[in-house]
Amino acid sequence: MPNHKYALVCGAGGFIGGHLVKRLKKEGFWVRGIDLKQHDYSKLPADDFIIGDLRDPVICKNILDKPFDQVYQLAADMGGAGYIFTGEHDADVMHNSASINLNMSYYSQKAGVKKIFYSSSACMYPAYNQEDPDNPKLSEDSAYPAAPDSEYGWEKLFSERLYLSFQRNYGLNVRIARFHNIFGPEGTWTGGREKSPAAMCRKVAEAKDGGEIEVWGDGKQTRSFLYIDECLEAVRRLVDSDFTGPVNIGSEEMVTINRLAEIAMEVAGKKLSIKHIPGPLGVRGRNSDNHLIKQKLGWAPSQPLKVGMEKTYKWISEQVEKAKAAALAR
Repeated sequence: MPNHKYALVCGAGGFIGGHLVKRLKKEGFWVRGIDLKQHDYSKLPADDFIIGDLRDPVICKNILDKPFDQVYQLAADMGGAGYIFTGEHDADVMHNSASINLNMSYYSQKAGVKKIFYSSSACMYPAYNQEDPDNPKLSEDSAYPAAPDSEYGWEKLFSERLYLSFQRNYGLNVRIARFHNIFGPEGTWTGGREKSPAAMCRKVAEAKDGGEIEVWGDGKQTRSFLYIDECLEAVRRLVDSDFTGPVNIGSEEMVTINRLAEIAMEVAGKKLSIKHIPGPLGVRGRNSDNHLIKQKLGWAPSQPLKVGMEKTYKWISEQVEKAKAAALAR
């Protein structure tokens, strides 16, 4: 297949990775995916899919058996606030993700990979810049002095520096983006690792009209959320550009978590009350600053949050109904 470009997607069994495999195939790439598991919701069109553990250096060395044109390193031990901010998973999060990145940076350079993309996170930004829910500061140059709000964020910051050091010392061609709450269909929607949009859609889908849903804290903490298709467009532009990054990939449409819950109710056509309960919250305010990505790549999100929530709610409500049917059949 001499006319193909070759891509490797690490974490292909996950939410963003699965969507990325589909996008790359549509663009004509030969794609190899690797993950600990198959994708939960789709049969991926990858040309080759390997079940393997990227914490194992032998696995990393073996999958990099050619000088791939593009490697996308999305694999990580991660989840939503209920997983990241309790502190119960800190050692695993740091050890597992750092091991993956230490292996992938080293063996990608050894294999002569032409370009590698690393997915960092907005969680690496200093907590002290995210205390005001109405005015968070998350421009790319605000990363230092470093003070991430979680061990997940510290590992992301470490791995950014790891890849950049391989670029400086060994010429590894690196691209880095900091994701801000990517959401959409075919992502984790239950079990504790789901992120806010999926959790809200699930709670609303499960609730009867006139009932209530639970929201952690007072619901006045702010976030922005970016639909998966928008994310992939930004990633592909970054990888095909001459800009290394790091660069934010997110939306500037900041909403409170209470408002996110209301949007889920609106798209569902349900009237529900919100019960605020104690729970892990993370920082008080977070929003993507898109000045740099607009300047370097000419990219900005093309649709409002509600459009993405409509698509996501439709998919999650279908999963809820399937789960109910399966429970009744048992």
